[in-house]
Amino acid sequence: MPILNWLTRNEDIRTAQKVPYRLLEEVPALSSGDKDSGNMLIQGDNLEALKALLPFYAGQVKCIYIDPPYNTGQAFDHYDDNLEHTIWLSTIFPRMEMLRELLSEDGVIFCQLNDDECAYAKVLMDEA
Repeated sequence: MPILNWLTRNEDIRTAQKVPYRLLEEVPALSSGDKDSGNMLIQGDNLEALKALLPFYAGQVKCIYIDPPYNTGQAFDHYDDNLEHTIWLSTIFPRMEMLRELLSEDGVIFCQLNDDECAYAKVLMDEA
C-alpha cells in the first residue's frame, strides 16, 4: 500500500492523539424534536467533536459523509480554500484517523472532493 509523505507528517500522525477529550453539552434553547431520537447537531471544531464522539460511538457508525475543503485556491466568505498542500494534508489526516475509528467494520465513508486533492485523500483514507 502506498504511503503519502509530507513535510510535517510525523507531527500530524500524533495530532489526533493530542486532541483533548471534551464533553458535549446540550443547549436546551437550541434543541428541537424528540429528545430520545439520538440525533445531534454539534457546533464547534470538528476535530474536537470527533474526539468527543469516540467514547460513545467508536466502531458503530455505518455511514459517514464528509465534504472537506477542496483546496481550489479560492477564498470564500466563510473560509479560505487556498491552503498550502502540506497544511491541507495535516488538517485532513487526523480527521480521517478519527473517522476511521468511528466506522463499523461494514461501514463506508463517502468523501466529496474535486480533482485538486482527491488522489491524496484516497491515499490518506487507505492508510487511515
